[in-house]
Amino acid sequence: MDMPSDPYLPYDGGGRNCIPLQEMQKRGANYTMTNGGGINSTTHLLDLLDEPIPGVGTYDDFHTIDWVREKCKDRERHRKITSKKKDSVWEFIKSLYDAWSGWLVVTLTGLASGALAGLIDIAADWMTDLKEGICLNAMWFNHEQCCWGSNEPTFEARNECPQWKTWAELIIGQANGPGSYIMNYIMYIFWALGFGFLAVSLVKVFAPYACGSGIPEIKTILSGFIIRGYLGKWTLLIKTITLVLAVASGLSLGKEGPLVHVACCCGNIFSYLFPKYNKNEAKKREVLSAASAAGVSVAFGAPIGGVLFSLEEVSYYFPLKTLWRSFFAALVAAFILRSINPFGNSRLVLFYVEYHTPWYLFELIPFILLGVFGGLWGAFFIRANIAWCRRRKTTKFGKFPVLEVITVTVITAVVAFPNQYTRKNTSELIKELFTDCGPLESSPLCDYQTDANVSKLLDDIPDRPAGQGVYDAIGKLALALIFKIIMTIFTFGIKVPSGLFIPSMAIGAIAGRIVGIAVEQLAYYHHDWFIFSQWCNVGADCVTPGLYAMVGAAACLGGVTRMTVSLVVIVFELTGGLEYIVPLMAAVMTSKWVGDAFGREGIYESHIRLNGYPFLDAKEEFTHTTLAADVMRPRRNETPLSVMTQDDMTVEDLEVMINETTYNGFPVIVSRESQRLVGFALRRDITIALENARRKQEGIVSSSRVHFTQHAPTLPADSPRPLKLRSILDMSPFTVTDHTPMEIVVDIFRKLGLRQCLVTHNGNVLGIITKKNILEHLEQLKHHVEPLASPWHYNEKGHPPSHGSNGRPRSRVNHVQLNTIEEDPEESEEEVQLLKSTVI
Repeated sequence: MDMPSDPYLPYDGGGRNCIPLQEMQKRGANYTMTNGGGINSTTHLLDLLDEPIPGVGTYDDFHTIDWVREKCKDRERHRKITSKKKDSVWEFIKSLYDAWSGWLVVTLTGLASGALAGLIDIAADWMTDLKEGICLNAMWFNHEQCCWGSNEPTFEARNECPQWKTWAELIIGQANGPGSYIMNYIMYIFWALGFGFLAVSLVKVFAPYACGSGIPEIKTILSGFIIRGYLGKWTLLIKTITLVLAVASGLSLGKEGPLVHVACCCGNIFSYLFPKYNKNEAKKREVLSAASAAGVSVAFGAPIGGVLFSLEEVSYYFPLKTLWRSFFAALVAAFILRSINPFGNSRLVLFYVEYHTPWYLFELIPFILLGVFGGLWGAFFIRANIAWCRRRKTTKFGKFPVLEVITVTVITAVVAFPNQYTRKNTSELIKELFTDCGPLESSPLCDYQTDANVSKLLDDIPDRPAGQGVYDAIGKLALALIFKIIMTIFTFGIKVPSGLFIPSMAIGAIAGRIVGIAVEQLAYYHHDWFIFSQWCNVGADCVTPGLYAMVGAAACLGGVTRMTVSLVVIVFELTGGLEYIVPLMAAVMTSKWVGDAFGREGIYESHIRLNGYPFLDAKEEFTHTTLAADVMRPRRNETPLSVMTQDDMTVEDLEVMINETTYNGFPVIVSRESQRLVGFALRRDITIALENARRKQEGIVSSSRVHFTQHAPTLPADSPRPLKLRSILDMSPFTVTDHTPMEIVVDIFRKLGLRQCLVTHNGNVLGIITKKNILEHLEQLKHHVEPLASPWHYNEKGHPPSHGSNGRPRSRVNHVQLNTIEEDPEESEEEVQLLKSTVI
């Protein structure tokens, strides 16, 4: 994509492909707006758009929306509908349709998200089992479903039945032996490689945006960024298909993050059916917030956690009505998924568990230790994965995504097959790790030495010494832990749909189960120790290893994503373990604190920064003492700020300025003599207006005078027809003074979603601050010492940066350029002392 060279664009992202949305609706009445400098300006809306021009008010690809303008458009649309609803029955029906359109679009989004999630779950389970064999009676049944109707399975081998045939049985006619093992090994690698190759090929050819998790881009889009096609029909179709293939290939990835992307695609597509959301980018993002909640709802079977996830993790603007609509969308999606019943257990939750033993106060110590492990894992994973992704972007290796996916898939399949815990589906692994060892469990993790006097019908089986099967399982789990850690680092970010929730939870669940078994055996053999004697009696069921797995899963996921409240709710909804909220909270908060000690950014924020998306994280605090004058463009010795005058430029002057610059907007001033700010005009709007005038208005030539005023200036009688462009002028751009602390400027950008802010001094334009300038400034502050000038520095000297040491304004080209400041020796000494004090 083309990246603009301009250092101070209203947005900086690049991309010059112009894809207009819809014609901006005509505004009416009056409105009052307060600019960043605290000056109230009342503007007549009919002056702003008295002659609507198609395409004006829309946005280019890779640009940021104007939240203030979009909200004003929506208010005017609402006022217009409200004022007309009493005129006729038809207008009243239209008002009802407008009022209920929000609920309709989230209902459709929930229905589609639930249906697609159920389809993905069923298809992924079938294709995962296809790597091992096939059901002869019904090819569309997975392994478990194939044996449901058979009377042959035993308790110990409940998934073995004559209807299910492994590939070795079908190809060489052997069910056991070295030849059978080798044939199944080869077929496992063959199917995994085929699924991976097909997935990356479809992504590369048809929908490049279908790769990855999607959550970093969703967060950026919800903050107001435009990425055309990222939530389109092709992306939805290819992401749905390739997500099934990627999960079935056995790669160390999950489907939960991509399901959020799928749900947001549904929300975006359905929003085009309703003019209220189709013609307003800010309103459309309310639908996307609800869609992200529906995506998490169907990914985990956690509707409440989905709403909190949307609020805490992805949404930038989340009003109360969006909260209710997100809740409703998550409810509808969960209901549809429950009706489809893809897990075959008649439950909505993915890993339903029942623990019969309460947790004890002493166990908070190992729970907190699991939180420490989760935080360390999260910090290590973020740094390692970002380093690998950066290497992929900056080397030739990134030019061969198909080869990378094939390589990772082959390595994963070759290493995973010999270990039963890495061979099986990751979701099934987590379920086995979460499950308590009851009388009906046949897993090697439950191979304890059983007392013959203990009834097998008891729910609360006392703690027992571990058998050889448990120790063998621990060894395999330790190898699986190392394998998952390494492969997840290299898998997340490859060019197939790849989520991070399930792999992170699997790593934590493995570590937690190992710790749980260790604590259990410690309590059994040393029940007379003080820490155990108070609550663990001989023959009692004291420790539940499955609970440790659940806590470890939450800790590791929290360490990677830095989620807190929503994560705890998701996990207890996921497992049904409402009684164990306190251990989950302790582990999640510990993992966040430990992870934050190494870096405050989660994995999604790190990928946003790596990709260069214009995202201002509201969670970060700005603690520096810089001023707006330190960040604005132009700086000293830079190209002067290009400005337009309100009534003495020609069409040719504007066209030359457009052709010779790459800026995305231009301040409009009164005249060359008076640099008072009049407004701000976007490059895109000027270009569209000039093309429209040339094509549709007679008498408009290159020498035609352009004016942004209400009335045309006085011209000679033989002058060509003037061109009025007041309709494209933003009469109340946000402004700050050059002395405004950057802390306030950053806060304004975050809370109002600004694209740019003009810097003035006594009403005269000095420069401009864009979101890109702020992001660059924040990045510089992370690597450099605090700037010399503190907020009180210029006030003490009595001359701001726009004035010289004699107190007079500096000369400027076109009345906007700042000359180099000649520093006084006295001032230099003061700066040196200030620097010394800062360093100390």
